[in-house]
Amino acid sequence: MSNNIVRGAMLLTGATFLSKFLGMIYVIPFNALVGGTGGTLYNFAYTPYNIILSISTIGVPLAVSKFVSKYNSLGDYETGRRMFKAGITLMLVTGFLAFLTLFFSAEWLAGFMITSENSENITVADLTLVIRMVSFALIIIPATSIVRGFFQGHQSMGPTAVSQVVEQIIRIIFLLIAAFIVIVVLDGPISTAVGFATFAACIGGIASAIVLWGYWKKRKPGLDKQLAQQTYTSNIPRSELFKELFSYAGPFIIVGLATSLYQLVDSFTFERAMVASGNKDVWEISLSAINLYGHKLVIIPGTIATGLSLAILPVLTKSFTQNNRALLYQQINQALQIVLVLVIPAVVGLSVLSYEAYGALYGLYKIDITGSLLAWYAPVGLLFALFTVSSSLLQGINQQKFAAVSLSAGLLVKILLNIQLIHMFGARGAIYGTMLAVGIAVTLNIWRVKTAVQFPFKEVIKRTMLIGIFVIIMCITIWIVKAVFGTFLPYEDERWATILMLALGVGSGGIIYLFLAHKSTLLERVLGKRFGILDRIFGK
Repeated sequence: MSNNIVRGAMLLTGATFLSKFLGMIYVIPFNALVGGTGGTLYNFAYTPYNIILSISTIGVPLAVSKFVSKYNSLGDYETGRRMFKAGITLMLVTGFLAFLTLFFSAEWLAGFMITSENSENITVADLTLVIRMVSFALIIIPATSIVRGFFQGHQSMGPTAVSQVVEQIIRIIFLLIAAFIVIVVLDGPISTAVGFATFAACIGGIASAIVLWGYWKKRKPGLDKQLAQQTYTSNIPRSELFKELFSYAGPFIIVGLATSLYQLVDSFTFERAMVASGNKDVWEISLSAINLYGHKLVIIPGTIATGLSLAILPVLTKSFTQNNRALLYQQINQALQIVLVLVIPAVVGLSVLSYEAYGALYGLYKIDITGSLLAWYAPVGLLFALFTVSSSLLQGINQQKFAAVSLSAGLLVKILLNIQLIHMFGARGAIYGTMLAVGIAVTLNIWRVKTAVQFPFKEVIKRTMLIGIFVIIMCITIWIVKAVFGTFLPYEDERWATILMLALGVGSGGIIYLFLAHKSTLLERVLGKRFGILDRIFGK
């Protein structure tokens, strides 16, 4: 197994996990300040922001990673440098245009998402303000993402990892302080607090840019030395450079847009469908439980896939370019198995402990609704992770255009069935719609990987079956722990008991799964090495 993939994946996964973990933790005090209404307002604004951010970057950052990796493997460092400089200029222009677009279309978008006669707590004016506040981040974020892509193309994951964490920390500090001042100190409206909370994305982007500038100044002498020593250059005209880049970039937009597009469908349909089906009183708390507070928990396991996809793309591209089929198969196998061995137990465990997880973090208010929604939504985290990684695999083997086909098929299903599913199943219908959509996209991606390079899935299937057995044992353990401790812990009524029960469930289930995966050498076979701490705990 390739230790380069594991090392790069673990670095980016660690950084992404820390960022997502911080993103989950901050919503606890944020929820206490602004509640379900503020959470829904926050999510409404972030969905179009994320979509326009993906469009404004036109998939260039990750495409730059692939582009630079390809030409570096050919010994042509100059071509990658030229593309980096051109990409920075392009992102500054598209980022500013994206800012203008979102800022001036905010009221129009808000009118589509909110119908004033159905919403007592959120108005079009509130949502307009919040969308305009978040739009300022578009000026800075696209350009910083180019720098990350350039370093990743050189298989240097540190700048991306550190800048992500710094960006998240500064964003959260500003967000919580601003919301606290508006709500507690000034006794201001929730819409103003949420507006400053979304503006924090711009502050975080500035902090990230400062970190990346520091890395660039430090690494530039070494990069210049590579440039001076090269003996070959492609001498590709700039127009051809952009043509090749955009051929890579298009599908990256699709991958970046995936989650936001599904949530956008909910933004345009959820309120109307819930009101029409007689659930007017709970639509706000239900939507925030799914697409903001619950989503923060669900995507934590998916950070493994995000880090893995960023780390594997340069090395996979190199293997494919050099036509090293044996190494290519090894890398695809490892990429899929890392996701399965780590994400499956995480999402199943979250589903089993959904009431405890939501109650411990966000409180027991209407936990019968929020806990149930999280239980159904948790498995979607595995599908999100598989979509991210399978799309990255397609890009690495030059099948990137197919990602657009798979996402389009899934999105069409979500659009066509979402309202009907909400009418039939209430808020859970939106989850079922997302589950169907992402499941279809993943199935198509996996099929394309198999047919494009004749990849054998036998080993992946065998490992998945073994993981399934271990997860079943893990779930039985959690249920036993809940049954035993539930006899004297009032975890359904008291938050302290809910927190304790969550810790007991996660601890017992996690230990059992790690023990089985370690003793069976599953972790060693997938990750390429044993973990010393597990050897000391469980023995070799």
